[in-house]
Amino acid sequence: MLMTADAFAANRAVGRIDLAVKQHAGLTRRAHVFEDGPLRVRVPGAPGREAEAVIVNTAGGIAGGDRLDITVTAGGGAALVVTSAAAEKVYRALGPPAEIGVTLNVGAGASLAWMPQETILFDAARLARGVDVELAADARLLLAEAIVFGRTAMGERVTEGCFTDRWRVRRAGRLIYAESIRLDGAIAARLAEPAIAGGRVAVATVLVVPGNDATVAAVRGCGQEYRGEVGVSSWNGIASVRLCAIDGAALRHDLALVLQTLRAAPLPRLWLN
Repeated sequence: MLMTADAFAANRAVGRIDLAVKQHAGLTRRAHVFEDGPLRVRVPGAPGREAEAVIVNTAGGIAGGDRLDITVTAGGGAALVVTSAAAEKVYRALGPPAEIGVTLNVGAGASLAWMPQETILFDAARLARGVDVELAADARLLLAEAIVFGRTAMGERVTEGCFTDRWRVRRAGRLIYAESIRLDGAIAARLAEPAIAGGRVAVATVLVVPGNDATVAAVRGCGQEYRGEVGVSSWNGIASVRLCAIDGAALRHDLALVLQTLRAAPLPRLWLN
């Protein structure tokens, strides 16, 4: 009979995606696809100037001890938007945290929009995520991630758990953006602090490279339409948007508005379901 630790390890999900696209004759096409474990990636529709990739987790969620790794490469001149088939759920962990590693590579003259649907943390969930981005000097990036602490529509509340998030972005090999977030232990109490979330339970960050005063003005121009708090700033060719809302529905509304404004394009259809 397997010992408890062995049984736990044997039931953990380990998944990996490696997707690369390239530009040919003005169209973005798949160049390489690798899938392993519960992760799948689909590129529906005919080739166009911009391709859309959809990530699917067939496990139906993430549990403690799971490990998911996603690598996306947009070759020179390619244009790619990556989203997810549904909001990702991270369940209560009884042992080690779940781990997610995201690596994004954007080549010369290429653009990548990373905009999965929100990640929902359940009470006592433990998640460690790392996002590493390598950009060519003239590459374009829109990186959006949203976290919702509990399914507020169902009256759920995250009182404790652990969430760590580490972002590192390099352009032409030079570090241009670094951020680390850690919420550990009494998450509800931390979110209630005015300097953190002021009692709100849904947050998101959008990073835009290149970003400038025009980016800031575009986001601020939607001010009357936001349901939560939205702040934006730019520096050294980067723009960052922070969103904070009372629940997941309000955050999704505001995030969708920001993304449509920044991209000047419709959201992926799966966002509208």
